[in-house]
Amino acid sequence: MLIVEDERRLANSLAAGLTAEGFAVDVVHDGAEGLHRATEDDYDLIVLDIMLPGMNGYRVCAALRSAGNDTPILMLTAKDGEYDEADGLDTGADDYLTKPFSYVVLVARIRALLRRRTRGGAPVIAVGDLVVDPGTRRVRRGDVEVELTAKEFAVLEQLAVNAGRVVSKTQIIEHVWDFAYDGDPNIVEVYVSALRRKLDAPFGRRSITTVRGAGYRLVRDGGGG
Repeated sequence: MLIVEDERRLANSLAAGLTAEGFAVDVVHDGAEGLHRATEDDYDLIVLDIMLPGMNGYRVCAALRSAGNDTPILMLTAKDGEYDEADGLDTGADDYLTKPFSYVVLVARIRALLRRRTRGGAPVIAVGDLVVDPGTRRVRRGDVEVELTAKEFAVLEQLAVNAGRVVSKTQIIEHVWDFAYDGDPNIVEVYVSALRRKLDAPFGRRSITTVRGAGYRLVRDGGGG
């Protein structure tokens, strides 16, 4: 997720809260940098303030939509009025929230936008009898629902979206943590091991394979690794 917000205290507070919810969050504080980051990187959702230095949120949103970028955008503003809301939605924003707002409401709006995107374009992913639903963040192995933590789900989601292809540790870190993560990349191994314990071992599967020196691959049931 990308947050484009020039109020640094608010931006950092939102980032901390959303990270605790299991999202990987990048933060920038001006419109031009937000447009650049949104263009260069692949985000699931953008939280975009309207009143930004250099380039306001309306222009950022319009530029992204004119370039064919369909990432869901939730616009934030200190203004309150139907005209402003119409402006935001007319430029291609998906939702609109007026400051001050409830953090609980923000998270609910974000999850609703992500579910809507899943229904519209990112379907439930099935890899053999493993079913991953990004919209509801639920996972099933056959008829058995498997409980995962937020981080475990995010790692699995990245593997599932790229099922059959090798996904590097760097790709997983950028998706699950953020572009500025400077911790031990071997943290990925911890989460892959947890996924194997929950999704493979109890069901006699070996679906998450290791490709030495390259990363991991999610395969249909029974693959070796």
